[in-house]
Amino acid sequence: MKNVTDSFASLGHWPFAGSFGFNTDILATNPINLSVVLGVLIFFGKGVCASCLSDLLDNRKQKILNTIRNSEELREGAVQQLEKARARLRKMEIEADQFRMNGYSEIEREKLNLINSTYKTLEQLENYKNETIQFEQQRAINQVRQRVFQQALQGALGTLNRCLNNELHLRTISANIGMLGAVKEITD
Repeated sequence: MKNVTDSFASLGHWPFAGSFGFNTDILATNPINLSVVLGVLIFFGKGVCASCLSDLLDNRKQKILNTIRNSEELREGAVQQLEKARARLRKMEIEADQFRMNGYSEIEREKLNLINSTYKTLEQLENYKNETIQFEQQRAINQVRQRVFQQALQGALGTLNRCLNNELHLRTISANIGMLGAVKEITD
């Protein structure tokens, strides 16, 4: 014990350099505190058997190993769940891409159908327009024909009324009656 105190005493004679130094107060240093704690442990620790301490340490070791094992199992379960979630995510991404592509294809198909139906509608409207134009042209032609026929008939009647006198009128009637009589004899 004398060597220990001598070593502490010799530390007190070292010169101080700046703010570095040794605490020479023996009550304030850790070696005394540690020696008191060790003395108390040795004094009270004599009644503790080595096997009990070993059992306590073994139990603690088993608890720590069980905790580590449980943690590993939980980690493996979490890793498996993570892999499953990643697989589901990949599957959902593939399905989303398929829906997107199908959606684009459907949009393109609908676009082409709309364009085709618009062309068909325009073609039908063009046909209706042409039919209407032809109908109106035919109606106008028929109206012009009727008017020309009426004017020609009125002109012919006017000319006949001016040119015909009673005698010419009677001769025409008798000539027509004669022709009808000849036709009747031929048919009999």
